[in-house]
Formats: sequence, structure tokens, C-alpha cells
Amino acid sequence: MNFLLSGYYGFGNLGDEMLLGVIVEKLRERYPASQIEVLSETPEQTARDFHVEATPRMDLARVKKAVERSDVVLSGGGGLLQNATSLKSLLYYAGIIRAAIHAGRKTMIFAQSIGPLDFIGRRTVRECCKGLQAAAVRDERSRVLLESLVDGVVVERSADPVFLIDPPPAQVAADALGPAADPLVVVCVRKTAAFSDGVGAIAGAVDQLAELGARIVFLPIGGIADAEASTEIIRRCRCAPMLLPFDRRAAAAGVIARARLVIGVRLHALILAIRFGVPFLAIPYDPKVSALCEDIAYPLPALWTPGVRCGSEGDPAVAARTAWERREELAVLVGEAATRMRISAERSFEVLDRLVRA
Repeated sequence: MNFLLSGYYGFGNLGDEMLLGVIVEKLRERYPASQIEVLSETPEQTARDFHVEATPRMDLARVKKAVERSDVVLSGGGGLLQNATSLKSLLYYAGIIRAAIHAGRKTMIFAQSIGPLDFIGRRTVRECCKGLQAAAVRDERSRVLLESLVDGVVVERSADPVFLIDPPPAQVAADALGPAADPLVVVCVRKTAAFSDGVGAIAGAVDQLAELGARIVFLPIGGIADAEASTEIIRRCRCAPMLLPFDRRAAAAGVIARARLVIGVRLHALILAIRFGVPFLAIPYDPKVSALCEDIAYPLPALWTPGVRCGSEGDPAVAARTAWERREELAVLVGEAATRMRISAERSFEVLDRLVRA
């Protein structure tokens, strides 16, 4: 069985690289004799890191050949079918699906979030997914949206495969942070719409947590752009948070697993927090973040919502203090949610099993 994976791979985003790592690991467990190929921005690096075949994602002639030599094409995971980023991005990912269906390959939307989609985006997904054979999406909003766009396919509810990641050795974080890092708060941010309006809210929450005795570190899991966004916030803080230079998946997961609280814009930072039973304050820059909070019935409101000016959602210092004081109670809730989400995350692979056997 030859699998071809299409996603946001090879860009150095640790969240997406963790996602790819889990998918590859689970495919090998279920189909030990399979061949796995990945469309990647940096194919040599992807091949080296994951021991897979890798093809340059924008070399369309080679992508076409990769589709033709595959048996199963998986579009995902991630948030690929949306045109909030750009119509070009949507056309690329939807085009891979269309090419796979036209080539007669078994094709599945795998552990994705769907949307936001405007009128053109919906039309694009509807047309390109005609003939799709299977779909599993990682939140209820996505299930409802995709079900309205595809005919003849049962859209299954799943969860992000990163919920299935194994806990890293405790020593990984200890080596990076040292014994004086507790109690730890991890902040994972990225540039968003109206980001400058939220800098004060995030800095205010960080300063409040520092006053309560927390040690604050910023973890740029999205790479240089996230480090720049982190630096902008750090400069507004009265305290002195640390900016971590991590570029390794295990180290990033280990740091979040050690935290007592996470402030997260990045979806995979929040997923890792839930996976390891860590309470969080979310910043819903995208509907997929709101959908995650809804799916686990998380009781805390957003720290700040992009497009909403600081102050109109309440005092970020009060939100931070509330989260810190309730962290033990919230950890129990999050730990219970993690169990449910891990079970749900397995469904994508169960749907895939049915597709492979068909």
C-alpha cells in the first residue's frame, strides 16, 4: 500500500511537523509493509526527519507522478481547505484532491479543520471533492460545513492526531529549562489580524502571572515569525520572560508537558496542553481554535479575540489570575477531555481502514 500525504509539511512549523510524525507512526503501525510519501516544501529535510519518500510540493509534474504511483491519497491533517489564508492555498490543496480522484486513487480528507470558506471557497471545495470516498474532520463545525459541500460521503467526527502523541521524556524539558523553571507558564503566539491590538492584553496577562510567582517562557513553535511576535510582546512586559529557541518537536512537547498553564494562539500548542492535562488561556485567531474549546466544553473565555480591542472582553490580568487560581480544577477537566479526544483522534485511522479495505 502506497500512501501519499498532502499537508502543510516542510515549513518548519513544529505543530505541523508533530502532526506529520504521528500520522507516519500510526500508518506504519497499521500498515507495516506500506510506503509513505509526503509532499513537502523541504523534501530532503522531511525525508531525513521521518524516513519517508518526499516530493517537492510545488513541482507539479512530480506531484502528478506521486499521485499516480500512490494507492491512497490523504489530504491532511491540518486546516487546509480554507481561503482565509488565500484562495491560492485553497486551490492548491483542493487541486491535489481533484487530481487524486481523477486518477482513480482512494482519496480521503484526513483529520482536517474545514473553513473559513467564502462563496468561491465553498464552490471550489464542492467541485474538487466530487467523487471523494472518505472524510474525517477534527471538530463539529467542520463536520457540518463539509457535509453541506460533499455528496455521498459520511463525514466522520475525529480529532487532531497530535492528541495521540506520546509523552516526551521529562529530562527533555529539564535539560532545556533547568530546575528553576517551575512553576512554568508557556506562551505560544503568532501574528494574527489586528495583532498589535492584542499585544497589551497578552503582556498584561504575562505580567500578572509573573507577579503570582510563575516563570514565563515564550515558545515559537511556528519558527522565526512566531519569535518576532513573541519579542514584540516581551518588549511590552514589565517582567522578563524568556524566549526559547526550540526547533525540535520533542523539546517543544516536553516544555508544554511541564507547564502549569499555557497561553496559546497556536492550535497545536493548545492541543498539546490538553494532551498533557495543562490548563490554558486561548486566543481564537481562527474558528478552529474556538471549535476546539467548544468541543471540550472549556469553561474559560478567550484571553483576547483578534479584531476585538483590549479592554472590551474584560481585564486580561483578571483572566490570568482566574486561570492561575483555578489551575488544579481546570487540570482535572482538561485531563478528562484529553482521554475523550485521544479516542476521537483514532477515528481518522478507523475511517482510513475502511477505505483501504474497500
